[in-house]
Amino acid sequence: MQNSAWRLRRATGSIASPGNRAVMMEEVMKKFLLIVLSVAFMSVDAGVIARAEVATLRGANPLDAAAKQFDRRQQETIDGNFKRSWKQQPPTIPHKIEKDEINLQVNTCLRCHGAANYKKEKAPKVGDSHFIAADGTKSDKLDMRRYTCDQCHAPQQKVEPLIGNTFRTVKQ
Repeated sequence: MQNSAWRLRRATGSIASPGNRAVMMEEVMKKFLLIVLSVAFMSVDAGVIARAEVATLRGANPLDAAAKQFDRRQQETIDGNFKRSWKQQPPTIPHKIEKDEINLQVNTCLRCHGAANYKKEKAPKVGDSHFIAADGTKSDKLDMRRYTCDQCHAPQQKVEPLIGNTFRTVKQ
C-alpha cells in the first residue's frame, strides 16, 4: 500500500524525482540570491540617502520651533494688467485683495468688475465665459462655477524667486 502511494505521488509530480530535485534546488537558489541581492542594494541606497544633505526653502527654521514672523510683501498696483505667460491664462490681479470678501452672500470683486459698474470703475468686465452654465446656456447671472474669482485669478507680486528657474513664457 505504501509503495503504491509512493508511485502515485511520483507519477503526479507531487514528489520530486532526483532529476526534478536539482531543477527545484536551482530555482530556490535563484530566488534566495535575488532576495539577498535586493536587500543588499536597498541597504546601500538607504545609507546614501541618509547621508545626503537636504536643502529646504524653509532655511534654518526647525519644525518644532515657533514660526518666524514674515514681512508682508506689498502687492504692486499697476495700470493695466501683467503680461500673461501662456495663452488662455486667466488674467492676474494687479491690486491688493487682502480685504476683499468672496463667500456665498457677497463677492466684492463684482462691485468693480460686474456689468453695472465696470465702466465707472475703469475696470475690466467679468468675461462673457463666466456667464455660461455647464450645459452651455447663457445667463444674466454669474455662473457659480466661476463665482470664486481667486481660484483662477491670482494676485501678482514682484518678488525674487526662492530658487532659480529656467521658465520662459510661451510665444503667443
